[in-house]
Amino acid sequence: MKVTVVGAGAVGASCAEYIAIKDFASEVVLLDIKEGYAEGKAMDLMQTASLNGFDTKITGSTNDYAKTANSNICVITSGIPRKPGMTREELIGINAGIVKTVSSNLIKHSPDTIIIVVSNPMDTMTYLVHKTTGIPKNRIIGMGGALDSARFKYRLAEALGAPISDVDGMVIGGHSDTGMVPLTRLATRNSVPVSEFISKERLEQVLQETKVGGATLTGLLGTSAWYAPGAAVSALVQAIACDQKKIFPCSVLVEGEYGLNDLCIGAPVVLGKNGVESIVEINLSADEKAQMVASAKGVSATNALLEL
Repeated sequence: MKVTVVGAGAVGASCAEYIAIKDFASEVVLLDIKEGYAEGKAMDLMQTASLNGFDTKITGSTNDYAKTANSNICVITSGIPRKPGMTREELIGINAGIVKTVSSNLIKHSPDTIIIVVSNPMDTMTYLVHKTTGIPKNRIIGMGGALDSARFKYRLAEALGAPISDVDGMVIGGHSDTGMVPLTRLATRNSVPVSEFISKERLEQVLQETKVGGATLTGLLGTSAWYAPGAAVSALVQAIACDQKKIFPCSVLVEGEYGLNDLCIGAPVVLGKNGVESIVEINLSADEKAQMVASAKGVSATNALLEL
């Protein structure tokens, strides 16, 4: 199993580290345009192998896509990170050109690869890969929902005063501060609805904190987060590589699901060796459906800014 991660910055390096530590891949290739940067990150990570007990080979390359040849899964983290006060949507002009070039080069050397998109605005960048590569839709996945759901579960556990292993919850919809749809109605603690433990007001606070989870970290760090995004990517990669058939919310191309068409948006999917094995349609409440429609309108408006 060969995995390529394009972009050796904080997010890309975290992706490579978590994938390597889980020890299911034979090789991880880190690629970056900055001379020597990916090579240095790869060397640093390889020097942790004996300490962290993994045998995955990590190699780095400066913009040589030939080194990525025959990758089973490719992760695109390339693009400028979000700065304080900057929305994901403001990134589109710069990052669209980067993602288009990267995805084209990856497919040239790995025509059967599965692509996971991390670059923001993530739903629109995932849609861009669909529109410009022509590869089957099951092999193009946006990471956002997996990360948003992890942040949701963190906030739920915090509100409940519970271990996070007790908590389950999911966020669907667009990967943006206004587009997320945290499914508080379906969130549980050991299969018991969380509404049994915390007030409606506290649950609403959890919802709002989840929606601004990325912006909160950007304000604190001065740049985008990287540990949780890296962990989210590694979970998706492992589910595909190991054919786990796990359900994660991911940004995928919808063609009628949830009453939506011709856009990529967060929905629960079964992930296995073929990438997206199926899209799971949850019975949403009237309010949740309305939120999904509003989210889709926001994503479509951002998509309209693409020059396809």
